[in-house]
Amino acid sequence: MVSELGSLVGRGRFDDLVSVVENFGWRKELSVERIPAPQRIAPHSVAIEADVIINKNQELGTGRLIILHDPAGNSSWSGTHRCVSFARADVEVEMVTDPLLAEVGWTWLIGSLEHAGADHHDVSGTVTAVSSRCFGDLSGEPDRAEVEIRASWTPEVTEPEDIASHLRAWQNLLCTTTGLPQLPEGVVPLTSRIAR
Repeated sequence: MVSELGSLVGRGRFDDLVSVVENFGWRKELSVERIPAPQRIAPHSVAIEADVIINKNQELGTGRLIILHDPAGNSSWSGTHRCVSFARADVEVEMVTDPLLAEVGWTWLIGSLEHAGADHHDVSGTVTAVSSRCFGDLSGEPDRAEVEIRASWTPEVTEPEDIASHLRAWQNLLCTTTGLPQLPEGVVPLTSRIAR
């Protein structure tokens, strides 16, 4: 299987994949920029982060996506690529005490991949819900709660353009986590370049 997926090899083909990432049409609520990618996990990698912002200055959540590529394949990935995702958003304080929140958070990830048509396998991750209460000089601050989804999966990528469905899935995950609805089928946002 790894040898079949190894068709996207070499720096040149990965540069084509990076170009797909940089020219992806993100939703207007996402402010996306490229960030330094880890260098020791795989020979090739690209990383982006995004803030979900509405009303020009109200941040609802944030996330990061790293796309790794090892032309020789990686047995722990069962493939030559790996997507590593992080998404965090504020939620209602009452939601944190709901024992089903973690399971619901996980369905947001799986549903986002399915809705985007992002073929994948070997998915894993965690969902964490936390709340905080301020004391002392900060006692006037409101209670806060947030959900955090960390996940990774092996995308089915044989051509650089195949990564686009995984970008849509990650975008869907960020928006769902922050309470924004997914775009209806057939609605495509205008193309925008990633800030550098």
